[in-house]
Amino acid sequence: MARTRIAGILFDKDGTLLDYAKSWVPINYRIARLAARDDQALADHLLTACGMDPFTGHVTPDSLLAAGSTREIAEGMVAAGASFSPYALTALFDGMFKEAAAAAVPVTDLAPFFAGLKAAGYRLGVASSDNEASIRETARRFGFAGALDFVAGYDSGHGIKPEPGMVLAFCAATGLAPKAVAVVGDNNHDLHMGRAASVGLTVAVLTGTGSPASLAEASDHCLDDITQLPALLARLASDPS
Repeated sequence: MARTRIAGILFDKDGTLLDYAKSWVPINYRIARLAARDDQALADHLLTACGMDPFTGHVTPDSLLAAGSTREIAEGMVAAGASFSPYALTALFDGMFKEAAAAAVPVTDLAPFFAGLKAAGYRLGVASSDNEASIRETARRFGFAGALDFVAGYDSGHGIKPEPGMVLAFCAATGLAPKAVAVVGDNNHDLHMGRAASVGLTVAVLTGTGSPASLAEASDHCLDDITQLPALLARLASDPS
């Protein structure tokens, strides 16, 4: 049976549009210090508990810091010893993450990348475990806000990854069936979200915390980065079987 043509693309943000190591490892150190109230030993413990080696900066694939929502990261740090309420720490992190867009490092020049996909007729969206305000600030800063048909963060009311809600909301906003949608992400929360929504294509990229081995099971294709996506989509469109 022929594959349904992909007409919409739903991107993850961190590790997919933004280089995770360059953009988020420095922020992880900052939020841990804040959560630890500048107690360095506790900050190191909080990072370790949430999936990051405080000495090397390596983040474990699919850990809280790799894939969790802001609320889940805050809850994880509170459970590991941060002396805040989860609600208060989530609010502090949300503010820091929005400000972090100013220091983010994109994988490629995102304005022409999104413009090219838009010109090719794709409906486009971003679904992130970050808050919606941070996503919109990132899109504004890098010049692709006008290309987006849909934006969802963990706080947008569509559920969190790996639940299918963000994908289904993208479909509702664009009028596309899930089988006409590709989900592109750097970790299994993204890919499992796509599979849970029965999308037509799941695409992993290696600019985040995942590896070919960790992403193989849930992805239909694994790319070095998003710049290889247009060629993949063109190839699939020419041979949809």
